[in-house]
Amino acid sequence: MASHAEPLNTGLAPEDADVLCVFVHGRTQSPEDMIEQVIGRLSVRGVSFCLPRAAEKSWYAARATDALTEATRCELGTSLDYLHGLAGALRQAGGRDKPLLIGGFSQGACLSLEYAMTYGPWNGAMVNLTGCRVGQPSDTRPERDLDGMPVYLTGSDQDPWIPVHAFAEASEALGRARARLRCELFPGRTHQASEMEVAALDAMLQDLAEGSRPFRRVAA
Repeated sequence: MASHAEPLNTGLAPEDADVLCVFVHGRTQSPEDMIEQVIGRLSVRGVSFCLPRAAEKSWYAARATDALTEATRCELGTSLDYLHGLAGALRQAGGRDKPLLIGGFSQGACLSLEYAMTYGPWNGAMVNLTGCRVGQPSDTRPERDLDGMPVYLTGSDQDPWIPVHAFAEASEALGRARARLRCELFPGRTHQASEMEVAALDAMLQDLAEGSRPFRRVAA
């Protein structure tokens, strides 16, 4: 797999933003697709977005639910290093005290989840729209103590890429990692970011921009 390409930056300049966001596209997609399907549907202001761009529109060749092979581990490591570099550069440009939300859709959601289990936690939150862990429960995979970091994880019983059992396994892994976790399963939803999911991302970014922890609008 070739080296990944230059990201697409949109929204405010990092130094002028209240909150920073790295949002990762799915397989066969692009940053432009994420603007159309997710970012462009947000109402929050004060955000600097960095949208990574995968070589050949894929972060790794295997399905997320396949057993990990050496090839997949190598591709995943390359993609995580790339994502780590982008997040670090965004924080350096914007200021390390600013909150950072890392998230993605589908394969991008899975990559974001693996990023948290490798490099988390951070000052901010994570959003995984239709995501799961990469690999199978029997595989050796990294785990971190997320120390109460807010995480929003979604799925669907009709999704062709992320089955319900993988969504459930990811929620269990995040629970063990001590994330402040909100999970939603959308029956009948096709492989897309629904209006409710985009609204949840919008609210989390707004909370972070206002200096509040996400989920304050959700009853305890």
